[in-house]
Amino acid sequence: MSDPVVLITGALTGIGRATALAYARQGANLVVCGRHQDAGEQLAGELAGLGVQAEFVRADVRFDAEVRDLVDRAIARFGRIDVAFNNAGTEGAPGPVTEVTDDAYQATFDTNVKGTLLCLKHEFRAMRAQGGGSIVNVSSTFGLMGYPGAALYVGSKHAVVGITKAAALEGADHGIRVNAVAPGYTRTAMYDRFTGDDTARDAVDSVLPIHRAGTPEEIAAAVQFLGSDKASYVTGHILLADGGLMAGGPLFPSS
Repeated sequence: MSDPVVLITGALTGIGRATALAYARQGANLVVCGRHQDAGEQLAGELAGLGVQAEFVRADVRFDAEVRDLVDRAIARFGRIDVAFNNAGTEGAPGPVTEVTDDAYQATFDTNVKGTLLCLKHEFRAMRAQGGGSIVNVSSTFGLMGYPGAALYVGSKHAVVGITKAAALEGADHGIRVNAVAPGYTRTAMYDRFTGDDTARDAVDSVLPIHRAGTPEEIAAAVQFLGSDKASYVTGHILLADGGLMAGGPLFPSS
């Protein structure tokens, strides 16, 4: 694609920010989304400084009207959306299943699951009208395995896997590819909150086959592949970017 138009939710930090910068360096025009106006405008300015057109739209993916406005503004500005990266997500409040509450469930599932569905709804509307496009959702290795004390997050990311596969089948007749990236441990603020301290992070590194957590830039590269024409025959796929964790991890160390 020449100068593709890329829409990214959850773009202000971590993997979303790294992906926005990677696409800008590639020459893509961008619409970036998040919930914090000042940080969003700062990011849009940083992207524009790389020589591309960029616009920040404040939106919360939990709300249908805000997602509809986000997509409509992207179309009004650029005329199309070639790639959408549905990255907005939260780890929620980790804890045992015996302590799950209505509020904790809603806080996790409204963003990770409902937010993904609403983004797909409006991205499909735009991409069907233009004749196709590529959508990448963000799941996790926890969308393919269990983890104690994280039932809500694990459940939400499993849901994204199923939603991705169903949406891929719906999009196939319309030239819309839908895939998901499943990051393993990746050095983001969410990772720091989840692990808690350097000792825990060192322990994670010790059980990963390549002996380190990933970087946001490495996950961004996986997203770019799925979004690109190089993946033109790939849809309904969950791409692991996990340092070998799901290949066996601590059960089958590399050395």
